[in-house]
Formats: sequence, C-alpha cells, structure tokens
Amino acid sequence: MKNVYFVRHAKSSWEDPSLRDIDRPLNRRGLRDAPFMAKVLKSKNVQPDLIISSPANRALTTAKYFAQELNVSEKNIKVRNSVYGAYPEDVIRLLKGLDDHIETVMVFGHNPTFTSIVNRFTTEYIANVPTCGIAKVEADIESWQALNESNTVQTEYYYPKQYF
Repeated sequence: MKNVYFVRHAKSSWEDPSLRDIDRPLNRRGLRDAPFMAKVLKSKNVQPDLIISSPANRALTTAKYFAQELNVSEKNIKVRNSVYGAYPEDVIRLLKGLDDHIETVMVFGHNPTFTSIVNRFTTEYIANVPTCGIAKVEADIESWQALNESNTVQTEYYYPKQYF
C-alpha cells in the first residue's frame, strides 16, 4: 500500500505586486493555517517518508511547517521545479518515478492541478481544493510505477474551514 497526501499551499499574499508569482509569501491566514493543518495530520499519526514541494515560496514554506510538525528532516524535503505550473500528468509521472521503499509521500503544490488530480481518484467530485487543503490518496500497489486510477482511491480530505 502506498499513500500520497496532496497538499495545496496555504493562503498567499498579493500585498507586493512587484513580486514574481513564484516568490509570493504566505499571508497572515496562511501563516495560521499551515501549522494548524500540520497539527491535524500529526493527530492522525501521519508520518511521511518524503516531502516533495514546488519551488514556489508559498508551497515550500507550507511544506516546511508540515515537516517541522511531523518531525521530517529537511533532507527529506525535495524541491521539484516540475510541480510548479504542472499538469496533473507531470505530478503523476513524478510519483511513478519514486523509489519503492517510500510508502508515504506528501506533495505540496498548486491549483488547478491539485483539484484535477484529486478528482481522478475520488468518487465524489471536489469543486476546488482550497488553500491548505489536504487530500489523502491510497494506492493498492507495491511499486509506484503501477500508480493509476484503477488501483487508487481518495480516502481523506481536510481543509481549514472545517475547523475555523
């Protein structure tokens, strides 16, 4: 069994219009939601073997909050440029290339990609994965290369407005 947690980055700031999109930081709500949602996963005993993040400041900052709360070493955070601006197929291809010793991975990225990916694995349509939304996908596979819609199902879904 393999597990993937797709985590959309926490709410970002648009305060400084001179910043490039990739450089935008988290805003006040994002700085509240990221550590809170990390605690939600900690309370469920989630322990990722690997964290993959988009290089965008808002995604990587969110990933670091989760890593800290879940006691994941920074050496187990891998920044992958391909997650920023990715199509769903790009993220799936990245997952299919993982080492098979990895059982649980968290991927931090962006919409509309994450909403599209999550809907590939769910029986109930999700209109929008909100900022800092988390969807757990379980795959009944031994090898990541076998990952596809027929052996995978979305089993958990959390987002900040469930709690605030």
